[in-house]
Amino acid sequence: MLTIYGSAMCPDCRSCTDSLDDGGIAYQYVDINESLQHLKAFLRLRDTCPVFDPVRGTGTIGIPAIVFEDGTVTVDWEGYLTNQGRKAIAAQGQACSVENRRC
Repeated sequence: MLTIYGSAMCPDCRSCTDSLDDGGIAYQYVDINESLQHLKAFLRLRDTCPVFDPVRGTGTIGIPAIVFEDGTVTVDWEGYLTNQGRKAIAAQGQACSVENRRC
């Protein structure tokens, strides 16, 4: 099963989970704002996984992040859905980065 790190405050995360739900794709959702434990787990992943190299220092968070059963990670949730033959539901509302683009 997929694990999705995200935040209920993030429009991209809501679009990701809505799209997964619509596509019937099972996942476990970890809201990084729900507890310090969840935030620390995400930060540990973000600080050590090369997938996040382009994200760090850009004003974005790197969510939603998908962790696959084999431990690989992607922040390209729309690409993942496309590869699964599913369509992404567009984000509604402002992005949550400092520059008002992607989360």
